[in-house]
Amino acid sequence: MIRVAAFGDVHVGEDSRGTLRPHLEHLSENADVLLLAGDLTRLGTVAEAEVLADELRDVGIPIAAVLGNHDYHSDCEKDVGYALDAAGIRVLEGDATVLETSDGQRLGVGGVKGFGTGFPGAMCSDFGEPEMKAFVRHSHEAATRLREALASLPTDVDGRVALMHYAPVPETLAGERLEIFPFMGSYHLAEAVDAVGNIDLALHGHAHGGSEKGTTPGGVPVRNVAVPVIGAAYRVYCLGARGGVDV
Repeated sequence: MIRVAAFGDVHVGEDSRGTLRPHLEHLSENADVLLLAGDLTRLGTVAEAEVLADELRDVGIPIAAVLGNHDYHSDCEKDVGYALDAAGIRVLEGDATVLETSDGQRLGVGGVKGFGTGFPGAMCSDFGEPEMKAFVRHSHEAATRLREALASLPTDVDGRVALMHYAPVPETLAGERLEIFPFMGSYHLAEAVDAVGNIDLALHGHAHGGSEKGTTPGGVPVRNVAVPVIGAAYRVYCLGARGGVDV
């Protein structure tokens, strides 16, 4: 069993130093790895990323992350990623990593920020103005990168997780206004997860007013780990417990 701690949407600012670390003091006792589902900073500045990196520097377990839309706001997302990487946090964007636990288990993680377009019945289409076509094309490309990242994971890992910021299913958006669903997630992400197969868990954030639990059409458990949703510093999911995902 691998215990996966996860959270997203902490929106760390330069004034957040010391606010996160106390809640993670015993994290290594409760979890084997930590996954971050984006919107890690408030305005996407390097200074904010460095504050977050300091808060997470000594948690004692492997960490992987994706960025969110807030982390792109200042147009220096690459430098934000570098600041987190320098602290040992593996930032994923269309690629994958394998995290090894202290007892020798291996968790494969494929990650991407993702994007919107919505879900069947209320979604954007690749038609009309160039701006709309570009919007939908970006969503397709993000899902393709996620699928390729997940497919690249070794076959001998002990668990596999799809990590993203935008939602792959509408169930975890329940509670948000229906009008903004196309900007909160995309069914293309769920298609990417299901296309690969053998994925144990899909994690996302972004939907502060959404719901925690959902499932892809192919049966993969989906969890919205935005802090306003889980109501805690992090949530722990156990992969392999009775053949599935336990909370």
